[in-house]
Amino acid sequence: MGLSWVNQLIRSYNETMELADPRALKYPLMNSVVPNMVSTIIYLWVVLYAGPKYMKKRQPLQLRPVIALYNLCMVIFALFLFYEFLMSGWATGYSFTCQECDYSNSPQALRMVRVCYLFWLSKHIEFLDTVFFIARKKFQHVSFLHVFHHSIMAFTWWFGVKFSPGGLGTFHGMINSFVHLVMYTYYGIAALGPAYQKYLWWKKYLTVFQMTQFVVVFSHIGYVIAFTNCKYPEVFKYIIGAYGTIFFILFADFWTKAYSRRPSQKVKDEPKTELTSEPAKEIGNGESVIQRRKPISVK
Repeated sequence: MGLSWVNQLIRSYNETMELADPRALKYPLMNSVVPNMVSTIIYLWVVLYAGPKYMKKRQPLQLRPVIALYNLCMVIFALFLFYEFLMSGWATGYSFTCQECDYSNSPQALRMVRVCYLFWLSKHIEFLDTVFFIARKKFQHVSFLHVFHHSIMAFTWWFGVKFSPGGLGTFHGMINSFVHLVMYTYYGIAALGPAYQKYLWWKKYLTVFQMTQFVVVFSHIGYVIAFTNCKYPEVFKYIIGAYGTIFFILFADFWTKAYSRRPSQKVKDEPKTELTSEPAKEIGNGESVIQRRKPISVK
């Protein structure tokens, strides 16, 4: 009986894979879900177990030049993705109320397939965000929100590319690319060092900006589900709706804890560093600025 259940599962998987968009098959790693699954599982294993264990008795790595270069590359990549989402449909004729996936081989439809694939790859590249936190021993920033957001986006977007690389489901990809353009710009400035801290006064508003994206995404897909009969895979509609809802709640909780407490509570709760008794102010990708008091002279 157990073997029969396994065979049925395999048969169902194969039948589902037969419904895949053949245009996506020309891209590497799109023939089987295994690489996508293995990459996500390795990420979870590294950031939740292997990484912290390896770094536990080691000194934080000094990665400022690497992190600065990484953020610059991610800014350029996010800008490219945002532009491509616009030019592949959202600025060239896509409907914001009901846009079905174009499964043709027209140049614009194929361009959308490509940007969807690259967007999915970017989610796996972004695993490095967490790796940098661990390498610099900023374990307190490897939160449930952080890990859940990175892993679920990377894993689920493979299915979007595989079955429906275009249409209304790409709206949140476009919005997310723009948000990440701003986010990695912030991180890039932060990685330049303490001298640039004065330019990061808008950190609080970056979280609000991220929360706004989820409101926009949920409102868009909510309208599509409630008021249109748009022909688009139903499962993807509800997954996107879940994205918007869950991430908004998690980010709102983070914002409340980070910015709504009294100053005395914030100072008390923030982690101390080994170099000084002052709290470290985290500014992204494992970078931090340590606020130092002026030395007290002893006569």
